[in-house]
Amino acid sequence: MNQALSPLVEAARNAAIAVLEHNAVGPHAELPRTAGFGYPEPYTRDLMISLPGFLLTGKPMLCEQMRKTLEALAHNQTPRGHIPSLAHDPDNLGASDTTPLFLFGLAVFRRALGEPDFLAHAAEKAITWMRYQSPDDRVMVAQLPTTDWRDEHWVYGYGLYVNCLVHAYLPMYGLHHEASRLEFAMNRLESVGPNLPGNVQVGLAVANGPHYAAGSFKIFHDDRCDVLGNSLAILTKIADAPRATRLIDYIETNCQALRAQGDLVGELPPCFFPYIQPGDEDWRPRYAIYNQPGEYHNGGVWPFVCGFYIAACVANGKYELARQKLEALAQLVKPWHENECEWGFNEQVKAQTGRPIGRDWQTWSAAMFLYAYECVATRTTPYFG
Repeated sequence: MNQALSPLVEAARNAAIAVLEHNAVGPHAELPRTAGFGYPEPYTRDLMISLPGFLLTGKPMLCEQMRKTLEALAHNQTPRGHIPSLAHDPDNLGASDTTPLFLFGLAVFRRALGEPDFLAHAAEKAITWMRYQSPDDRVMVAQLPTTDWRDEHWVYGYGLYVNCLVHAYLPMYGLHHEASRLEFAMNRLESVGPNLPGNVQVGLAVANGPHYAAGSFKIFHDDRCDVLGNSLAILTKIADAPRATRLIDYIETNCQALRAQGDLVGELPPCFFPYIQPGDEDWRPRYAIYNQPGEYHNGGVWPFVCGFYIAACVANGKYELARQKLEALAQLVKPWHENECEWGFNEQVKAQTGRPIGRDWQTWSAAMFLYAYECVATRTTPYFG
């Protein structure tokens, strides 16, 4: 039985469906647009993250557009199994998260539509590709900097977000032993210190908090909190229930501190904290132009990330907190930035002002609102677990 939600939340849900319907057919191979205003291309990561929201609408046309997207990705897959960053362009390659997102999205589609063998050959090739992304051949996969959804944030080696995606899809293909090995590896303490041996086994758990490191590899480690990665760690049960409880409390406590010092407006978490500041060891000159503190990948508030966080709260049984955050998300997605409309569903919001600074009618902002809505309304987390 669905939980009754406020008129604002219900209106946002209807608007989100309208955004997906508007964006469903774009100018490139008639595949969905990444955003209604700007971003006409079918970006793989955006659409695979959006796939659960498309399916939960129950709209046949939206489900079929996801089928077309998956088929295009399979058609443009490289001979070795890598999935391109644009669904229609086989030459746009190099992302670390497109192949695991394809495997997750395909598994979700198969389950929802009752088609367990859909694109079986493409799935087999993609799984093989992912197995070769583990430098120590121990399941955990590594990445180069700026190759996941954060193209301005340097994640070295074993990234939390990408490995959570791997942990999400492995059991969906019956690879339970590999999933267990990955869970064990990720829960090891990350390695710290300048004099580590070359064969050290690196984990992502941190010694000074319940969250997982954003990334780690030998002497490189980033203890900052990647909210998307940590939300996925809860949803995929890399974090057990007690740790998940502490992790959500950790995020809420740190958000309170950010609000108290004027670095966060509103009730929703930034994508990443503490923000990287000029003068910090991991500050890069480009950040002064593209990645200021509280913006973009350096702590911007992203509606799609907030959708995952709400789902993580539901997974941990924090139903009232999840309901409050969904109400806040409905308020967050209303303002527009570039195009005057009733609902903006913007790409990102500046943390210190609460004002949208990205492109309007973003597909994954709408789709993840729908997913978060379903989680709160049903007190379940569809397609996870």
